[in-house]
Amino acid sequence: MPVIKEQNLTSEEEQLVQIAKALSHPARISILKLMLDKNTCFCGELTEEIGLSQSTISQHIKALKEAGLIYGKDEGPRTCYCIDVANWGKAQLLFQNYFNTLNEL
Repeated sequence: MPVIKEQNLTSEEEQLVQIAKALSHPARISILKLMLDKNTCFCGELTEEIGLSQSTISQHIKALKEAGLIYGKDEGPRTCYCIDVANWGKAQLLFQNYFNTLNEL
């Protein structure tokens, strides 16, 4: 795969890259789908629902949090994870703008 030596990405393009990377794994799609389908936050139940180990789920949660698609809130000794509705909308707008730009070509 060719290496791009200098990337002149705008901040929006960098956000788009981070979100696309976060969405590029099937387990992350499953986590998001579960959160959206049940319209709720999840703490420890993700390992039972998805069927992956706690450490694997934690790695995927970290990527989704870094992309801003979910957030964690502490509830006692546990952290519960929820869809970040505001950032979800921003992500949708970033993708729409990107694909609309491609359609103009």
